[in-house]
Amino acid sequence: MKIHYFQRYQQHENVATANAMLLLSRLYNYSADKFYQLLKVNFFSSSIEPEIGFNLQVKSKNGNSVPDAVISQESFSIIVETKIGDWYYEDQLMRHLKSFGDTNNKILLTLSTELMNEQKKKCFEERLRSFNSQNVSKIQHINMTFEGLAKAIQDLLDDRDYEMQDILDDYIECCIEDKLIANYDSWKILRVQLANATFDFNIREDLYFDNIDRKFRKHKYLGLYKEKSVKAIGEVTTIVTAVKDENGDIVFDCEMGEFTDEKKNKILSAMSEWNLSHERYFFVDKFYSTDFKKTSLRAPMGSRVFDLSYVLGLNKQEPLSVIEIADKLKTKTWE
Repeated sequence: MKIHYFQRYQQHENVATANAMLLLSRLYNYSADKFYQLLKVNFFSSSIEPEIGFNLQVKSKNGNSVPDAVISQESFSIIVETKIGDWYYEDQLMRHLKSFGDTNNKILLTLSTELMNEQKKKCFEERLRSFNSQNVSKIQHINMTFEGLAKAIQDLLDDRDYEMQDILDDYIECCIEDKLIANYDSWKILRVQLANATFDFNIREDLYFDNIDRKFRKHKYLGLYKEKSVKAIGEVTTIVTAVKDENGDIVFDCEMGEFTDEKKNKILSAMSEWNLSHERYFFVDKFYSTDFKKTSLRAPMGSRVFDLSYVLGLNKQEPLSVIEIADKLKTKTWE
C-alpha cells in the first residue's frame, strides 16, 4: 500500500493551495538552501539574498561603526492566490496588494492549472505598475502553474535527493489525479533506476522490481542504469505487486496491463533468486540496449525521471519506437 504525503481527490482551491504550501514546507525542512535557491531563481532577482547571511567586518548602514559580525536576513513576503483554471479577477488581485506588510521584497504569486490569459495578465500588471508608483512599492507578479512549480523544484534536485524526490513525485501524482496538471501524459516519461547487481537478470527476464512502498510517477519507459550510463530501456506493459503474507502465501495485485501465468512464474523466480517478499514488478516488452551517459559524478541513489519530449523532442503525433528512442539516447548525455 502506497503512503501519500498529499490530500487526494479534492479539487477545491483551498486543498490545492494547502498541498502546494505543504510541498514548499517539505522542501524547506529538507534543505533550506534548496528552498532559498528556489526563491532566488524563480521569484526574486539573483541579487536578493533572502536566506540568513553571516558576514564579518560589515560597515553599519549609518557608516559610524564596523561591528565584528552581522547575522541578517532580507525580509520578503509572498502572497499566493490559487485558482482552478484562469478565473482570476483584477479587483481581487488589487486588494491583495494592500495585504503586504513592511517587507523589502514582495511577490504576488498567482498559481493555477493554466497560465493566465496574456491580455488579462497585461491589464493587471499595468494596474500593478500604477499601484507601485503611487505607493512607492516594488511588488512583483509571478504567474505559475502547479506543473511549473513542480518543475522548478525538480530542477533543484540532484541524484542524492531521493527523499525529496519521493515527496515531489507524490505531489505530481496528486496533481495528476486531481487534474491540477493539464494534459499530463505518461507517453513521454522515462524513469531510470539503478540496476547494477540485478542488471543481467532484468535484461534476461524483461522485468524490474522495486520496493512496494517506493512512490513513482506514471511513466511509459523504464531505463536501467549501471556504470555511469543508462544501458537499457523498455516500454512498460504490466505492473504487478507481490506480497508474501505471514503464512508464506503470496498475494498478487495487477495494477496495470495483463497478468499472465508466464509473468507470475517470472515473479516467483525473482522472489526466490533475490529473497524478495513485498515488491512491485515492472514488465517491459523488451529491454533495448542504449548508452545514455551521465557526465556528473556519483550514481543516482533513487530513481531519475526524464521528459523525452525535451530530451529527444519526442512528439506524441509522430511517435518513435523503443529501439529508435534507444538509438537516439546514445547521442545524448545528462548530469
